[in-house]
Amino acid sequence: MSDSIPTKYQPGKYLNERIPRYTSYPTAPHFSTAVGPDQYADWLRRLPADASLSLYLHVPFCRSLCWYCGCTTTITRHTEPVDKYVDLLKQEVGMVADLAGGQQVAHLHWGGGTPTIVGPDTFGDMMALLRRRFRFAPNAEIAVEVDPRRLDITTAQALGAAGVTRASLGVQTFNEAAQRAVGRVQSLAATQTCVDRLRGAGIGAINVDLLYGLPHETVETCEASVKVALTLRPARFSVFGYAHVPQVAKHQRVIAVDTLPDAAERLRQEQAIGDALLRAGYSRIGLDHYALPDDPMAQALQSGRLRRNFQGYTDDPAAALIGFGASAISRMPGGYAQNTADLRGWSQKIAAGTFATARGVAMDRDDILRAAIIERLMCDLRVDVPDMLRSLGFAPDWLNREMADLESLAEDGLLQLQDGVITVPESARNLVRRVASTFDAYLDHSAGRHAVAV
Repeated sequence: MSDSIPTKYQPGKYLNERIPRYTSYPTAPHFSTAVGPDQYADWLRRLPADASLSLYLHVPFCRSLCWYCGCTTTITRHTEPVDKYVDLLKQEVGMVADLAGGQQVAHLHWGGGTPTIVGPDTFGDMMALLRRRFRFAPNAEIAVEVDPRRLDITTAQALGAAGVTRASLGVQTFNEAAQRAVGRVQSLAATQTCVDRLRGAGIGAINVDLLYGLPHETVETCEASVKVALTLRPARFSVFGYAHVPQVAKHQRVIAVDTLPDAAERLRQEQAIGDALLRAGYSRIGLDHYALPDDPMAQALQSGRLRRNFQGYTDDPAAALIGFGASAISRMPGGYAQNTADLRGWSQKIAAGTFATARGVAMDRDDILRAAIIERLMCDLRVDVPDMLRSLGFAPDWLNREMADLESLAEDGLLQLQDGVITVPESARNLVRRVASTFDAYLDHSAGRHAVAV
């Protein structure tokens, strides 16, 4: 096969394709019941004593529903269901620690839902339990997702006292028309107060999440949101495209389809946000993250240590990620294991002293190879396929069909291909998922279960 050099960048025909975000490979829709509690327990037992761990705690509760949301969460205004859930979460922590508690924890992430809904005292109690049952690295990152509309000063102080080092703030947009359309009205003043409380509690690393592709958004409103968000001086931005999948997230049916931008407009919005952040001095990280040059994530990119997991891009070096709570996913050296998303089912399993693993996938050699190629593309926009084949013990012609399929993408300017080395140019960065999908042996383009390519 001859080397290929892109001739003309032609993104248009790819913009409406539905492509996974590749926070895992194989992706979650291809998990099956072949992986259950026994397999998960066995994977925990087999973790090497010197393996590093990353922990994820899922808290599936919110006080109100944001209509754009695709997360697994339950709306409650009462404390009782949250308290009962946390009691079972503590039990699950104990069950895991009995099998794999000696390894060192490099990273802990609280997600949801709204994880701070547990309250300041309970948050502190849970962190104390985790530190008793697991061995934390001295420089471990402790991150938590925060709803700026609901963070009081007592909770902010409790986060700081518990050792939280980074907070991710859901902002999405400052466009009031879009905020009303998705059921999440949030002012700059409320967001600034949240940031001040976090920094006052000693949490200096602040991330801000933005969305493009929301109803009533334009390039101009996206640029205005960035301008406002920059006044918060966050260390990182995450910039995601709204995924309208009402067949999966039924509450999204509230959002009128005719208020959503088309694929070409989504691309313009994504580019406008990125350009504004680059002008402000941020480095672009992979597909959709931005960080100040001295941030650990930017440094990880420069040194080739950038990773990708269910929280997106990360500098987390852990060999295994252990998920706690309903719907949480664990990534082990042997594969993926996901807890049931059914809150009652998860509660019954944990209360009975049984892991709530409902599905997953055991990875074979081919999966491991493809996962490695996809991760490097998603992180570095470059991968040396022949070198990857050699390092993992595969024949040089193992991926000949996939490499041939790249030719049409090269002709359209989505990549450059030379001596088996794939490079995605800056102009095509926002379509790197489409390039990565060439190596996805499971992808069904007709299924419609994934977000559009941009």
